[in-house]
Amino acid sequence: MAPPPQFPSTVKPATARGRVPAAVPRPAAPRRQRRVLFVTTEIADFVKTGGLGDVSATLPRALRATQDVRVLIPGYRSLLAQCGPVRKVGWTHGRDGLPACNLGEVTREDGLKILVLMHPALYEREGTPYDTGSGQQWSDNAVRFATLSSAAADIAGGQAGMRWRPHLVHLNDWPCALTAALLKWRNNPVPTVLTIHNLAYQGLFPHALRERMGMPPDPALEFHGRLSFLRGGLAHADYLTTVSPHYAAQITAPADGCGLDALLRTRAAQGRLLGIVNGIDASWNSRTDPALAAHFAIDQWERRAGNAAAVREEFALQSGSGPLFSLVARLVHQKGVDLVCETAHQIVAAGGQIAIIGRGQTYLERRVSELARRFRGQVSAKIGFAEDVARRMFAGSDFLLMPSRFEPCGLSQLYAQTYGALPIAHATGGLVDTVDDGVTGLLFDQATVPSLRQALQRAFRVHGEPRLLNAMRRAAMAQDHGWAGPCARYVALYERMAPLRAEA
Repeated sequence: MAPPPQFPSTVKPATARGRVPAAVPRPAAPRRQRRVLFVTTEIADFVKTGGLGDVSATLPRALRATQDVRVLIPGYRSLLAQCGPVRKVGWTHGRDGLPACNLGEVTREDGLKILVLMHPALYEREGTPYDTGSGQQWSDNAVRFATLSSAAADIAGGQAGMRWRPHLVHLNDWPCALTAALLKWRNNPVPTVLTIHNLAYQGLFPHALRERMGMPPDPALEFHGRLSFLRGGLAHADYLTTVSPHYAAQITAPADGCGLDALLRTRAAQGRLLGIVNGIDASWNSRTDPALAAHFAIDQWERRAGNAAAVREEFALQSGSGPLFSLVARLVHQKGVDLVCETAHQIVAAGGQIAIIGRGQTYLERRVSELARRFRGQVSAKIGFAEDVARRMFAGSDFLLMPSRFEPCGLSQLYAQTYGALPIAHATGGLVDTVDDGVTGLLFDQATVPSLRQALQRAFRVHGEPRLLNAMRRAAMAQDHGWAGPCARYVALYERMAPLRAEA
């Protein structure tokens, strides 16, 4: 058996560390804690392409109040450039056609322990965790993420040379989903929960790869003649969660089930599919956020206006008294960016302005850039992403545009409401669970241009009535979108899956 690849003795300290979410107050640790391995492909401290990165950075931290949580993530080049020294703590042996790896550990300033799966040839590349950065998927993604799943199964089975061994494994989306199947194939009783952040991404690969990676024949992985990592996880995980109750119901129906609705209906009927809304961390505080141009509290609308002025200046928008709309999203079809482009002229004609930030599909990046040139001074777009800019947009906008065609949970509407911006959102998925129509935002029924136009008309009416506008802002900011409630639900699920018994 080949030895694991060489492990670097040190990694140079970070030159630009990722933002560490505000710490969750941690009470005195109980005598014994449940050990949880949280497996992910993103964590906002170092690498993030969407909401998964935020959740992976904040949920484990919230869970640390009562659980012994360690995060497992591949050792991407961008992560290693930022994380500081890495201490070797274990290894995985090559098996089933998958390569050997080393396991390192990084401890963040707040005490969160991150296990880093080290294999330079698989993970130390430019681009995103999934593609080259220009949308071209890595050709060996099946091996890359099967290796991650196998490493998680090795850790769970006590076969990774580590003294620490989890009571349960918490998996996230398709790249980790195969772990649940591997544990069953290896007759390992450690329970798993798989969280579905977006069912549309399923990890589909040519069927011929199954034998090359040493996987046994298993109907659970079959999906229309292809190999589905996600389907294997959905079938074999002990529990499934998704990121809002409404989305959990939606995906059991054909319209939103992405071809997996029959399996999901079965798991729901077994009581094994739950919807738990995401939370946000305590750094989202309008009184203290260092990214804001002006700090403010509920009813301090004049101070809040300082952020609107900063956004207009940053985006080269003209000064004005009309409403300021923001779009903070990946520029992809799912997010309804094309609907915003189709209705932008209506917003501008009525005296509104639009600030856009995001990156994504090339044709949509081009389209919003053309929109900004056409309505110079009234519409502006930044292709890319900067969290500090996004935070000021949430704090300075009157309305946040979220016409997503589907939205498992969404975090932008939570950020916006916390900072007094009212979401204008399609009534789907987690947007239904987190936006109270006419109270904390505006919902519209269909992801179509006419439906969005009607919602925009409502928005202009609300903006024209300051007492109503401020009452809605007050209601939005008064909500608690923190992790305490969701975390309690996860802990209750963990207790059901892996009840702690007295140590032998």
